[in-house]
Amino acid sequence: MEDGTPAVHVTRRNHDAARRVLDRAVREGEAPGILAEVRDGDGHWFGTAGVADTRTGRARGHEHRFRIGSITKTFTATVVLQLVGEGQLALEDTVERWLPGVLTGNGHDGNTITVRQLLDHTSGVFSYTHDQPALSRQESYTPEELVEIAVSHPADFPAGTGWAYSNTNYVLAGMIVEHVTGRMLADEITDRLARPLDLTGTGLPLGADPTLPGPHSSHYTKLFSPDPNATVHDVTELETSPYWAAGGMVSTLADLNRFFAALLAGRLLRPEQQHEMFTMVPTEGWLPGAAYGLGVSRLTLPSGTVVWGMGGALFGSWSYVYGIREGTHMLAVNINADWAAGPWEDPIGIFTDLLEAEFGRSADSGTA
Repeated sequence: MEDGTPAVHVTRRNHDAARRVLDRAVREGEAPGILAEVRDGDGHWFGTAGVADTRTGRARGHEHRFRIGSITKTFTATVVLQLVGEGQLALEDTVERWLPGVLTGNGHDGNTITVRQLLDHTSGVFSYTHDQPALSRQESYTPEELVEIAVSHPADFPAGTGWAYSNTNYVLAGMIVEHVTGRMLADEITDRLARPLDLTGTGLPLGADPTLPGPHSSHYTKLFSPDPNATVHDVTELETSPYWAAGGMVSTLADLNRFFAALLAGRLLRPEQQHEMFTMVPTEGWLPGAAYGLGVSRLTLPSGTVVWGMGGALFGSWSYVYGIREGTHMLAVNINADWAAGPWEDPIGIFTDLLEAEFGRSADSGTA
């Protein structure tokens, strides 16, 4: 696979179109390596192109772990909604009730912002990741320090009057989980989701540990620079405390497909919370054709096909996991870089082409 030729294992439908997208992602999109896994009923397909390590030419493996970025939000939201189902908190609870005095200043008022508004990004809370200079002051950050960065800026809008993607929302949600349970969010994710579903490659790193557990691919970044000649950095070791409940988790293709299949099928939440999670609101300036629920999104593909799931990016890693509403047909994909070239402006274009190849109206014929 050093030459970018995909390796595949087909057990059901024709995946030739998806295989061609993988090849193009490396050959034309200049991705170091790409992985994709499809689960379709009892069928399973895995494909890869490119390399895990640009220095050695080592191949990417199905079992490789990678950083999943904002797909972490789905895990965090699922834990919150399980707690709601258990009666330990309510979606209409205010942030102030659980985190007194934490969210205040510059138009931020924890008395007017609810847990629901955190989860669906209608809170108006400024996203601390928009202040990169503040995130460059030190190696590690506590959740409280991340919120302090956010409230040093004006709120985006009064709570409930707009939509804006904010990582601060999920830091606050993670803090609420820890306040309600008296336990670390990482332990709640492990005990409630990873262990019951046998997600052996999935977890939220503890503290300031920068290591990526093996086996894994190397992660490469151009620091999201639009310059095609920007320097490439190896960020396989990355301190992820600045992303935590909003984007700090590690997983694998198989684990992501298993988790989202269970979530979409209604096996992780009670019916009322399942309905709440998948009640969508319109988005602004986010993914094309997207609507957002509570930690999950709905995409309408260019062909008109609708899929459900989440995407995530962190330095050196970009991932998507989407499927049909029942969770019986899923696609998970990861690129071990945060750029794309050729016909794509970023990896989202590659992922859209893969989703069309797998779920689009011509997918069954392999001509997508």
